[in-house]
Amino acid sequence: MGKNLNEAMKMLEDNQRKAEEDSEKKYTRKDIPGPLQGSGQDMVSILQLVQNLMHGEEESQQSYRLQNVGEQGHMALLGHSLAAYISVLDRERLRKLTTRILSDTTLWLCRLFRFENGSAYFHEDDREGLSKVCRLVIHSRYEDYTTDGFNMLYSKQPMIYISSAAREGLGQSLCNQLGLPLSCMCRVPCNTMFGSQHQMDVAFLDRLIKEDIESGKLPLLLVANAGTPGAGHTDKLGRLKELCEQYSMWLHVEGVNLATLALGYVSSSVLAATKCDSMTLTLGPWLGLPAVPAVTLYRQEDPSLSLAAGLTSSQAVEKLRALPLWLSLQYLGHDGIVERIKHASQLSQRLLENLKNQDFIKTSVEDELSSPVVVFRFSPEFPHLDKLLYTSRGPVITGNEKYVCDTFNQWLGEQLAQLVPASGADVIELEDEGTCVRFSPLMTSAVLGTEIQDVDQLVDCLKMKVPVMTCTLQLQDEFEQEVKRTAGLSYVEDISWPGLGVVRYEGQNKDQQENEVEKITSALLRKLNELESDLSFSLGPEFGGEKNCIYIGMVMEDLDVSELVETIAATGREIEENSRLLENMTEIVRKGIQEAQVQLQKANEERLLEEGLLRQIPVVGSVLNWFSPFHASPKGRTFDLTAGSLESTEPTYVSKVQGTGVTPPPTPTSAQGKQRLPGQKLFKRSTKGSDGFSETSSVSHSDDLVRKEPPPGTPSAGPGNPELPEGGVHLTEEATEDYTGEMVQTLGNTGTTKSEEKESLR
Repeated sequence: MGKNLNEAMKMLEDNQRKAEEDSEKKYTRKDIPGPLQGSGQDMVSILQLVQNLMHGEEESQQSYRLQNVGEQGHMALLGHSLAAYISVLDRERLRKLTTRILSDTTLWLCRLFRFENGSAYFHEDDREGLSKVCRLVIHSRYEDYTTDGFNMLYSKQPMIYISSAAREGLGQSLCNQLGLPLSCMCRVPCNTMFGSQHQMDVAFLDRLIKEDIESGKLPLLLVANAGTPGAGHTDKLGRLKELCEQYSMWLHVEGVNLATLALGYVSSSVLAATKCDSMTLTLGPWLGLPAVPAVTLYRQEDPSLSLAAGLTSSQAVEKLRALPLWLSLQYLGHDGIVERIKHASQLSQRLLENLKNQDFIKTSVEDELSSPVVVFRFSPEFPHLDKLLYTSRGPVITGNEKYVCDTFNQWLGEQLAQLVPASGADVIELEDEGTCVRFSPLMTSAVLGTEIQDVDQLVDCLKMKVPVMTCTLQLQDEFEQEVKRTAGLSYVEDISWPGLGVVRYEGQNKDQQENEVEKITSALLRKLNELESDLSFSLGPEFGGEKNCIYIGMVMEDLDVSELVETIAATGREIEENSRLLENMTEIVRKGIQEAQVQLQKANEERLLEEGLLRQIPVVGSVLNWFSPFHASPKGRTFDLTAGSLESTEPTYVSKVQGTGVTPPPTPTSAQGKQRLPGQKLFKRSTKGSDGFSETSSVSHSDDLVRKEPPPGTPSAGPGNPELPEGGVHLTEEATEDYTGEMVQTLGNTGTTKSEEKESLR
């Protein structure tokens, strides 16, 4: 009995559970995204989705260059996976492992970059280390800051000093993270009289600090550069350190030149960074390591202050940030690290040596012997003067000339980056020099795999582009004058366009609608691009350009400016006349149709009068037409498009042949260009060899017209028909029938000299 009861209860429970499962299957939430619905996705589908998100449709549209991830990069990527795996260990084992990794990495970095007795803070954002250091200084200078908070800062406002050549937005970001007003940030200007224009003015900084102390403020921290973000110059770190010790300030250094501290030879200006209080290192770009954190090395004896500032953490998982670097540094070793930094320095030195012999190129480097960053620009004013800006400063370019040079340098940088992408060259804006091209292999060579041949290719491309820019600048004035002298064209001044110039076709009718002008300009651009020339024509930049204008790009020195301007004007007139002819034709056809309708209606009325009223009655008209047929010629109208006249069709029905009408007028064409040699493109000046040909081309062409090839059957010169003597011809008057059956009369004149003959031909 009990057994049967248990079985019955089990059956009831199974049925109830089955009913609940069926109800759950029927109920599905509609707000759950598609990939999360159901029982999940398999691994292959997820990886395929990631691949599609990484590449997408870019492969079919354009080719792009991936980062050069070597074996050391694979070690860094492996570190991120191992960090996730190690985080699941038990607490004690995790603590021991993370302590070992953090202490090893800190020791290795301090030894590599000559920073003795330092601690390390690993962070993803390269600005985060500086903000943590600022918190450390605030805690150390304001003793009651932990308890009183910002009341302490209100009584004595803290001051942080940064260079005007520092990274853009660094001061504002620092104030936002610390919760300080922007009045706590002081920007120190760079030198204006002596030294590099990108170094902090130490004397001016000293005056600023004294003024702040007199006004009751507390100088806290100074941010210096060992390699400014733009030009790569290093501040006078030795003097700045002395100034910071005098006013009890903290000195923080950052910059790309800190990488050279790992080399055997270090310049004295960079070596002074080892005496600073903290520095930020970005090892990822320097060594080609993807997704590795930046490191801030600092000196602080009190661990409680470091913990309060957030430089150290009691969480073991946060210490695993150092694991990718711990693996990569061991894989590279000391020799591998030094080799990569040394290779980048050799690349910059190779480029600098080649730029010294390049005319119209100015370089802005701090040290000729060792400069990790090379900044140069195209400057056509002083080609053979000293090219180092920190030793000799030429006259300052003002007005439109500066903007024109900036535009050309922008174009030069974009061309070099496009032609030699492995070089990593980019365009920067400097306060004094303007637009420049920067080559910083320490930040790009390890990632892009830059080699010596890439630098040589960069120099070759530069040698090709500099003459083009020079010739374009020289021909700009001539182009402007030619356009202003040509009717129908107007010159548009656009200093932001890197090219010969900008021209607008005004046309013969000044009152044209804007859409008509736009159509003519588009057709003119299409015609110009169809010509066989080396020039580039466009409608200008996508944003900020003038409307309905033709923009002409870079040119060479053999450009015939007058022929170019004449061709633009003639082509524009041709397009305008063709469009006007089409409009007139449309109007003529419309009027012709209306006139034809009126005439046909009048002809119908005349036909009714001729036939009479009786013929219009259905039955009577048929009988009358049978007894007395009425013969009327069909009447119609033809419209002659060439003459624009409306004519009757009676001659066509009588002669059974449609008339040919009037011969159409010739289509207007542009003026023919000058005679060109075989293979010579348009708008090219003739070379020396072709000048001699052009001088006698008219005479020789006229001689060819007189000395026509005789038609078949005409006796040629030979033993029986001797050639004419020099200086004259026999007087002959003969009639020969050419191949068309027409009579041609040939006249000769004896006793005529060559000079008289040429004069008569002219």
